[in-house]
Amino acid sequence: MTFKVGLTGGVASGKSTVTELFQQLGITVIDADMIARGLLNKNTDSYRQVIKHFGHDVLMENGDIDRAWLRARIFSDRNAKQALENIIHPQVRQQMLAAVSECDAPYCILSVPLLVEAQMQDLVDRIVVVDADEKTQLSRLMARDNISQSEAVKMLQSQCQRAQRFTVADDIIDNSQTIDSLRPQVEQLHQQYLELAENIN
Repeated sequence: MTFKVGLTGGVASGKSTVTELFQQLGITVIDADMIARGLLNKNTDSYRQVIKHFGHDVLMENGDIDRAWLRARIFSDRNAKQALENIIHPQVRQQMLAAVSECDAPYCILSVPLLVEAQMQDLVDRIVVVDADEKTQLSRLMARDNISQSEAVKMLQSQCQRAQRFTVADDIIDNSQTIDSLRPQVEQLHQQYLELAENIN
């Protein structure tokens, strides 16, 4: 049985940086966002469901999903967000479980930004939250996506609050500083997860 660590955190909290550090230690990372992006590729079942729900306004001229249009829509319309999640989340869950069954690392990390919101805690044995304060998140998000502060605030507010993530966290990684402060935290947790994985097996 593979020991599964769920990694989550708010938008622009630095989850990708943390997962890269785990990968450098030889750990398999299964990324829910990457799976979700693939599900929206042309002619997939999810692609057809999204067009059926949102209409042809969701398409670019070449027939691809206009991801920028879709993102703007779901961050301004709660019902649209729920509809998209109802299409995507069941298939993300299914593909993540399939990837876990092929994992041959001592443990694997399931990187799920919406772990709490999508109620996917049951997929994992332990939860680590990557955390940064909201001011840091906002500045990173505005720089990363080249968006206004009001747009960044909307994105933050569409996710659950930090306090809500803390209630499910077994471990917390503080990513409000530099990558140099991240490495020792990741290495310490890596050793801990190796021991837990060995015990479970």
